[in-house]
Amino acid sequence: MSGSVLVVHTYSEGELNMGWWGAWRGNAEKEREYDEGWNTFIEVRKAQMEWERAYLMFDEALGQDQIDYAIYILEAAERKYQIHLKHAKSLGLNWKQL
Repeated sequence: MSGSVLVVHTYSEGELNMGWWGAWRGNAEKEREYDEGWNTFIEVRKAQMEWERAYLMFDEALGQDQIDYAIYILEAAERKYQIHLKHAKSLGLNWKQL
């Protein structure tokens, strides 16, 4: 045949061992890791904003009941923020990424 081109793909040793399914699965795992990092980033930012709102609520509280409630909300928001930051740290995310 005139003008025909034969294309040959060379596989690395890892690709040969994994085949097309393993290569696809490897990409899915990388995507899942990226999604987990992104979701953690979003959760950290949401928790930070919640903590900031709780601080403003405390700052504007009038009367003992409002102050007590604001302290309760502030402590809960602070703990939630700490939990999400700890999770981000366990994933290897740093402050510049957050």
